[in-house]
Amino acid sequence: MTNQQPMISVGILTEKQVQFELYGDFKCYGMKNTFSGRYSAEIVGDKIICRRENEKLEIIGEIIFEPQEMGMESFLIRNVSVGDKFHWQKKENERFIGQLKLLKNEDKITVINILPIENYLTSVISSEMSAKSPVDALKAHAIISRSWLLSQLSKKGKEKTGIGYDSDTEHIKWYDREEHDLFDVCNDDHCQRYHGITKVFTGVASIATEQTAGLVLMNGDEICDARYSKCCGGISENFENVWAPVNHPYLKSVIDYKYEPENFNLNLAKEENAEKWVRGKPHSFCNTTDRAVLSKILVDFDQSTKDFFRWKVEYSRKKISEIIKEKSGIDFGEIIDLIPLERGVSGRLIKLKIVGTQKTLIVGKELEIRRYLSPSHLYSSAFVVEKVGQKESSPARFILHGAGWGHGVGLCQIGAGVMASDGYYFDEILLHYFTDVKLKKIY
Repeated sequence: MTNQQPMISVGILTEKQVQFELYGDFKCYGMKNTFSGRYSAEIVGDKIICRRENEKLEIIGEIIFEPQEMGMESFLIRNVSVGDKFHWQKKENERFIGQLKLLKNEDKITVINILPIENYLTSVISSEMSAKSPVDALKAHAIISRSWLLSQLSKKGKEKTGIGYDSDTEHIKWYDREEHDLFDVCNDDHCQRYHGITKVFTGVASIATEQTAGLVLMNGDEICDARYSKCCGGISENFENVWAPVNHPYLKSVIDYKYEPENFNLNLAKEENAEKWVRGKPHSFCNTTDRAVLSKILVDFDQSTKDFFRWKVEYSRKKISEIIKEKSGIDFGEIIDLIPLERGVSGRLIKLKIVGTQKTLIVGKELEIRRYLSPSHLYSSAFVVEKVGQKESSPARFILHGAGWGHGVGLCQIGAGVMASDGYYFDEILLHYFTDVKLKKIY
């Protein structure tokens, strides 16, 4: 165990021009004066040019603005993308603490925030969940976010286990985190949501990280590659059914409640059982419509999603054909059938056969299926297909009845928030969602 917490570099954005504001006094290596105020930066020739009124800085390669006192100074970046390519995508002005690094990246500027891991985690848990969440939900999230990050950094540079395969009849792809060359993690859902101090508007998030500082989930001698999603839909999923075919004993399916739901056969690999499960509403920690509870768990832009536990999407045959062609880049012709072929333990589809008048293809895994069947992404791949009406002996419409929001592996954020609201402690929450683990303080 070391007493020193790591420093983390977070990629914020990469653009041709960047607008930023320095609040307080910032220093730059090799320069005597301090910097403050509103700046613009762009690449001109082989240099980064920073301008403020009559002030002009010309830098080759990179520049780091360092606060005189950590936590007292801050900086704002304008037009930061949030939820890239998901249904909640938007742009925000976001404020950060720590160092601001501008890096020349070909003809663009990459903005990087460098700060201690615990400050980073305070922002992450306030960006992934609301800063108004119960403290034990935030404590649990701080521990899994810390574990995930340190696990990823420990694997940096090691060989990856593929991202899928293609043939004439199958397209199987998964979207696990790719390593970033210029920084440790990015600021969006690809890694972990990180919106600086913008969302940290209560002291609860700071308390949650301070009281769990250095705590991680361990499986044997390894830090757990802890995962989480917004809503499991009542049962969480196995890691290997979503990403690489690797067995993580701590990322196995669990029922998201105190006991097994009655009147359901939980062998959801079978279509008839999955149909009843997805169309039903079993007791689950994440099965809540209590707006008062949800307003404390979900950040503002997540609260617009109200049908996360059970949902429905309806397409005409023409519309689903257009979406699949646009998202896949493949001309299937008119879509005449969607056939579930393989499901995971939570009912999430691992493989789906898409049948068109010109092309038939088996598609997987879960995120690729979600991506093919929506202008953004379906909430999850735990859905059953209802075919309605007739058009030239094929369905006129497809109705997708679905369960959950996200991949469903590991901790269920809404379920964890409800558990904490019901009085569960952070360690009880973690031991509910993760099997064969222990807590250990590593710094």
